[in-house]
Amino acid sequence: SYSFCTLLTQGRGVQTNKMMRMGDPNAMMAGAMEAPAVDTAETVHISALALLKMLKHARAGVPMEVMGLMQGEFIDDYTVRVIDVYSMPQSGNSVSVESVDPVFQQKMLEMLGQVGRTENCVGWYHSHPGFGCWLSSVDVTTAQSFENSTPQGRGVSIVVDPIQSVRGKVVLSAFRTINMQQTMMGIEPRQTTSNIGWLEKPSTQTIMRGLNRSYYQLPCAYKKNEAEIRMLLKVYDKGWESGLTMKKPNTILKENLASVSTLKRLCKEYEKMITTGLDADEVANVGKLNAKHHVENEIETLMGRNVDQVLSTMIGAVIF
Repeated sequence: SYSFCTLLTQGRGVQTNKMMRMGDPNAMMAGAMEAPAVDTAETVHISALALLKMLKHARAGVPMEVMGLMQGEFIDDYTVRVIDVYSMPQSGNSVSVESVDPVFQQKMLEMLGQVGRTENCVGWYHSHPGFGCWLSSVDVTTAQSFENSTPQGRGVSIVVDPIQSVRGKVVLSAFRTINMQQTMMGIEPRQTTSNIGWLEKPSTQTIMRGLNRSYYQLPCAYKKNEAEIRMLLKVYDKGWESGLTMKKPNTILKENLASVSTLKRLCKEYEKMITTGLDADEVANVGKLNAKHHVENEIETLMGRNVDQVLSTMIGAVIF
């Protein structure tokens, strides 16, 4: 009975495919119902490295739009993982399908493969500097081309706004287009089994620009491993070379004059303490300014600043 049921199912599948090729609407609806549907619980997990590279590329292109491709993997039906991104040599007022250079993309993938980055393309990203995260009609066409080249049409389109993004808050959204043929047949673009896809409230501008009509929004999550946490902690750390940065002569002159003026005032206060005998009386000096310690700190700061400036000047003269 098992073999008979299997043959019967295969026969129905072949018959349905033939009817779909002939343009039968009932067969098209049956094929659409049999196709695997994406879920509202599907989440895009973006690594810290990919997020930093997207923001840096988007800010470098202001006020123009820039675009790039995302590398990652489809973990399961509910998870899309974006591991890394790389920029494309394109910028302008709009991003179109013709902007994607297949030769550059192939060379870039070969070079990334040499360093162990063998993940496939899971979508694309582009920037909207200052005007929010949404997809235009041109963006929808570009997104459809990327979705057709990914397994089960699960490609992701990410839009980032570098102008509205500030430290601690990233204005970024992920989208996927809606199949209009399935919509006309009354088939929902996603099966609703979870409320994860509806937790983030979309903006009014996004709704006016075609959200839930031409495309829908995917929730985003940001994942960090131990190596990425160490990398992020080192972003704002100053290295040893920062101490050899040569300052402008006018800046050094102003800082030296301010230090000398401060030293003159502190020396007078210290001289007053010695003449009155307060330097030996620890009880009387409680809560008062210790001029001696401040003089020592100011002298160390003044000497260190000028030594660094002289070393930077000498190194610059030898190298350049």
